[in-house]
Order: sequence, then structure tokens, then C-alpha cells
Amino acid sequence: MPVNPFRSWWKMVRPGDFVWLAVFATLVVTALEYPYTYSDGAIAGPFEWVPLIALGIAQILEPKIPALPSKTNRIFWIVLKGLLGVILLAYTGAGVSKYWPVLLLPVVSAGTSFGLAGTLVFTAMASAAILAFLLHPHAEFFPDLRVRIAFLVMVGNLVTTLAQDLRVQSERHRRTAEQLAEANERIQQAEKAARRSDRLAALGQLSAGLAHELRNPLGTIKASAELLQRNVSAENEVAREMAGFIASEVDRTNSLVTRFLQFARPLKLRRDNADLNQTLDRAIAQVEREAKEAAIYRNYAPEIAPFPFDAELMERVFYNLVLNAVQASPPGGAVSVKTRAADGGVEIAVIDRGVGIEPQQRDSIFNPFFTTKPEGVGLGLAIVSKIVDEHGGKITVESEPGKGSVFHVLLPVPAVREETAP
Repeated sequence: MPVNPFRSWWKMVRPGDFVWLAVFATLVVTALEYPYTYSDGAIAGPFEWVPLIALGIAQILEPKIPALPSKTNRIFWIVLKGLLGVILLAYTGAGVSKYWPVLLLPVVSAGTSFGLAGTLVFTAMASAAILAFLLHPHAEFFPDLRVRIAFLVMVGNLVTTLAQDLRVQSERHRRTAEQLAEANERIQQAEKAARRSDRLAALGQLSAGLAHELRNPLGTIKASAELLQRNVSAENEVAREMAGFIASEVDRTNSLVTRFLQFARPLKLRRDNADLNQTLDRAIAQVEREAKEAAIYRNYAPEIAPFPFDAELMERVFYNLVLNAVQASPPGGAVSVKTRAADGGVEIAVIDRGVGIEPQQRDSIFNPFFTTKPEGVGLGLAIVSKIVDEHGGKITVESEPGKGSVFHVLLPVPAVREETAP
């Protein structure tokens, strides 16, 4: 659909533009009806409306043509308006021109754009232009120009003060808006965490009850399959094979029930001073035994000292994260495990360059029973999140489809109290 240039231009029009249009139109009409004349009857500026129109155009177009960098753009327009004002004054009687207040335009623009120093610079330039008229042949008939200079300084200082107060208020409002945005973000994160905790608690209770109810019939089925396998005749290979299938599937189902119970069972942390690097090494070694072609690189921060955490549970966390990263990576792809000291804790990052996670799935990957794997159950990351939460930590993920993922685990480190001698 073609863009309507008139509509685009109309969006740039401000209500104040009509005010400027009316002001300069009035000045132009006045200049045409009552041109300035000298005492001998000569017209000082028969075309004084030309610089008036140019000055009006500059004033209206100033905010609409940001062709130059911001600061350079403002200086350009201030200098342009100052030059047009000087031309208008020189053309209409110099020191006795009725248009001398037009020099307030660049001074006011400088006051709204720059600080006191910048405003004084442009005020000095406007004052110098007024004093230059003392070189005019009829300078002895000019009124005291110091009064006009005093008015320029007065207006420039007043506008600078008001603009500074406005900038302070704007900065204060901006900081308040940022604080409100941060507070809103924290509230949303807390609500998400609360909803996830509620879902985990409800699903945990359901899983625990269901797991206990399944254990008894599964035991009966396995015992019956083993009894059948022992008593069926050797010639009946089909029956013996079916009995073996039943027993193996029962074992697989029992393993799944065990994972349900692990998820549902309340965690009892056994915090003890443990070495984070050693815990990571044990988890990585276990993954390397299962995925022998995995390329896992370690980048540990040497300054992280042992601190209290449940090493066994956190080893399970790191094992799941590293294994998922290896499974998401292409054959021969590298996985990196990094640690660093963070504010009040330590951060562990597991990085892969695999398939990544779709944006619509990122908020669900820590939910129970959510999985993208064909044979997955969806409890691995849910258990990981539960363990990290019990430690008072936080787990987040950054991912881009086709470029990989980064799982961040932040664990708090209790502050060490220094004991002073009595």
C-alpha cells in the first residue's frame, strides 16, 4: 500500500506551528502596511517581510528536519535564526529596529537546549550583534543598547533555569518509571514462581498417590511374568519371549514411578561445605561415560571457595543440564560449563550450540511433564528447578532456535561472618 506523503507530513504538524504561523503572518502584514521609515522619509527596508518569512520558516521547520546529529542540529538552527535576526535588524534600522526582540529566539532556544554556559555563549553572540550596530553611521540616534542586552541576558537566564528544572523533573520521572518497571517485572516473576510452585505441589501430590497405587499391581505383574517364564516349556519360545518383554516393561515402568516419587517427595537438603568444581566434574564424568563422543569443556572460576549446598542433589542438577545440552548438540558439537562469582552467590552456565528452544516453549520447559523429546517424560528439568528452588537459587534459560541455549543456575553463598577477638 503506497504511503500518503500528505498524511506523513500532517503527522509532523504541531499545534504550536499554527501559533508561529499566526505570529509571523501578523508581522509580515504589519511590515507591508507600515514599513520602517527614516526621519527623511526614506523606507529603511522595503522588503523587510523577506527575512521575516525566512525566520518564520526556520522556526517552524527546526524540530522537523533532524538531518544532523542532535547537538549539531540544535546549534545549526540557533545560529541560523541568529543570522536571520541580525539581517532583519540590519535591514530595518539597525539599532532602532522595532524587530530587535527576534534575537530572543536563538537565546531562548539555547536556554532550552543547553546549560547556563551554552546559553551565555549564544547570549554573548546576540549581544555582540547588537553592539556591532554602534558602527552604523546613525549610531548617535540609537537608544541605549545596554538595556536590550540586559533583557537578552535576563530572558536567557530565566529560560535556562526553567529548562534545568524541567530536565531534573523529567529525569526524576524517568527513574521512577524505570523503578516501577523493575518492580513490575519482579512482581510478575514472583507470580510466575508462585504459580509454578502451586502446580508443582498439586502435581507432586497426584504423582505420589498414583505412584504408590501403581507399585503393587506392577509387582504382581512382574512376579507373574517371572513365574511364567520359569514354568513355560522350553519349546514355547514365543511365550518365554513375551514373559521377558513383560518383565522388562515392568522394570521400565517401575523406573518411571521412581522418578515420579522423586519429584513428589519433599526434598531434605543436606547442606555441607562442598567444592563446586568437584561436583561439576562428577556430573560431567557421568555424562561422558554415557555419551562417549561428547566434547565438554570446563571453564571454572578459581576464586570460588567451598560453600554450603547439597552436593548430591546439585550433582543431579548438573548431570541433567549437561546431558540435555549434549543431546541437543549436533554430532561433534561442543558443550561448555562455566562458573563465575556473582553478587551474593555463584553462577553456573551450561552452554550448547544445538537446536535451541522455541520462544513459546521457554516458559514451559520447567513445568512437570512438558517435554520436546519423543521418549521423554518431562520430569528432568522440573526436578532440576525444584532442587535449585530449595537451595534458594534461580534457574533461567537464554535460547535462540538454531543457535543453541544457555542455562544459568544462580546459587546463593552465605556471607562469612568474621569473628573478632574479645
